[in-house]
Amino acid sequence: MKRVLQISNYAYPNRGGIEQVAREIAGALREQYEQKIICFNETASDGDCVCRRNETVTDRVDGVQVIRCGCVTKKASQSISLTFSAQLKNVMDDFRPDIVIFHYPNPFQSFFLKKYLDRGFRFILYWHLDITRQKVLGRLFHQQTIRLLERADTIVATSPVYIDGSPYLSRYRHKCTVIPNCINADRLRITDAIRNRAEQLREECKGKTLCFSVGRHIPYKGFTYLIQAAGYLNDDFRIIIAGEGPLTAQLKAEAAGDPRIIFPGRISDEDLIAYYLAMDVFCFTSITKNEAFGIALAEAMSFGKPAVTFTIPGSGVNYVNQRDITGLEVPNRDAKAYAEALIKLSNDPVLRKRLGIKGAERIRAMFMAEAFQNRILALLQKA
Repeated sequence: MKRVLQISNYAYPNRGGIEQVAREIAGALREQYEQKIICFNETASDGDCVCRRNETVTDRVDGVQVIRCGCVTKKASQSISLTFSAQLKNVMDDFRPDIVIFHYPNPFQSFFLKKYLDRGFRFILYWHLDITRQKVLGRLFHQQTIRLLERADTIVATSPVYIDGSPYLSRYRHKCTVIPNCINADRLRITDAIRNRAEQLREECKGKTLCFSVGRHIPYKGFTYLIQAAGYLNDDFRIIIAGEGPLTAQLKAEAAGDPRIIFPGRISDEDLIAYYLAMDVFCFTSITKNEAFGIALAEAMSFGKPAVTFTIPGSGVNYVNQRDITGLEVPNRDAKAYAEALIKLSNDPVLRKRLGIKGAERIRAMFMAEAFQNRILALLQKA
């Protein structure tokens, strides 16, 4: 049985696009490959699995061994670990992977991985996004990134749009293959309790157009523009911004005094599904290529509700949500245009239904877990 090592920023119960992809890959390979995942540790809990940032521990997620390296600090959103180098050496020497899947970007991990790149494993560079916001960091690690690209046997991109828009991937197009991210239908299963919770949410917002948004409260998610857009709306709307993060206090300050905007904080998977069911429109407000795909966007669309997105050149967001087919798209950072799109959808329930149906069809056809798993297996089974 061949051995596969994934190197990821974090792993479940930490939640994010990269972490979910790493988990889906592990699930796809569970029956046919021996696996390990090495990552940083970060404080998180799902009730059963409890992680603490400073601890170096080994545990299991879905039956796969996860080596979590304790972190002492963060610099430019990059975790810094004093134990990662030794833990990586142990796994490379003892486990001796046949295939290494490296989830990019992660400059700190790249620095220690490069000493092993001359070994004979098959190297899959899983390219989630370009480094765009930390421009100094991107320049500093430019040659390191080129080394990864040169060594890679295959580069995985999440959309053809991202290959075209990336100054790196477009140069290595001959190595690239597209595997769109996926959503997991099992995780989004609707129970009677969830359906009752959705009905409760609708009752709480009775007579209002319920606009839902969720994500980590960080700059590229663009929540500030949704708050600005609310200023152009009347009291017929309710704007729910779920999640939390470094900008939570700032966003709440920006929304102070506006009763149409509600911050429920970090919500459970059950409440997330209930909001997807209850909402009229999904507000996906990311503004930069840091949002390479948008798993939450795909999840929301799978519930048959239209999305409103910004135009992000080179991002897969506008590959997932097709303008005027599955949802609406407006100029980047244009809060007034965003509000006008919400008003248009609020006033036209027939349009909402048509876009929602087309969106759900697109997600079922292209972005479900089964298709993702088949693509991953096909990739690893290539000679």
